[in-house]
Amino acid sequence: MRGFKTTDTWWNRISGDETEMNDSIRQIGEMKIIPVSILKTADMARPLAEALKAGGLPCLEITFRTAAAEEALKAAAAVPNMLIGAGTVLNTDLAKRAVDAGARFLVAPGFNPKLAEYCVSNGIPLIPGVATPTEIEAAMVFGLHILKFFPAEAFGGLKTLQAIAAPYPGVKFVPTGGITPANLPQYLETKCVLACGGTWIAKSDMVEAGRFDEITRITQDSVRVVRDMKTK
Repeated sequence: MRGFKTTDTWWNRISGDETEMNDSIRQIGEMKIIPVSILKTADMARPLAEALKAGGLPCLEITFRTAAAEEALKAAAAVPNMLIGAGTVLNTDLAKRAVDAGARFLVAPGFNPKLAEYCVSNGIPLIPGVATPTEIEAAMVFGLHILKFFPAEAFGGLKTLQAIAAPYPGVKFVPTGGITPANLPQYLETKCVLACGGTWIAKSDMVEAGRFDEITRITQDSVRVVRDMKTK
């Protein structure tokens, strides 16, 4: 399996309010958006990655929700200068397959101690899903401080996130689930949010119809939101 370079036993280390993160997580923090896609066929992966890159967002999370996911990861990872991640990683077998296929970071819907131990031990960037303080603290035991708040809107949205994040100033979140262009700015303006994940940029129907020019346009609009926020 392809290895990852780390400077610590853990892939990130907390020091006060500053988080030292590996390069993939740092890039996510700079881009602020993780486009998430469920691909039914692998042949859509490369044109999708190229459409996102053309729109100024060279990042894509492909979920393990279809049989095509592994091959789709390989195809997307072949696009130069793309940050490719694997989502819906439920166990260590999927983690191995994702990394071998070219994934540079992994995302899980929940917190799995065995998966966390495996990823931390092997220096693989993992963003596990949490929705409660108990899950946050369980992840922190493994040195994981970049966590996915999922499903964000179904669990009360920004109000809930701010409440559960308050006791943990060193933890950053990637809200996913129900994020839209309408609520994206509010999430990104929140101090505890590292980035947002979502399917609004590359919806399944657009991908399947080959509407990649439209995906590029939506990507540009989303990137503009991030750029405008940074200039405030």
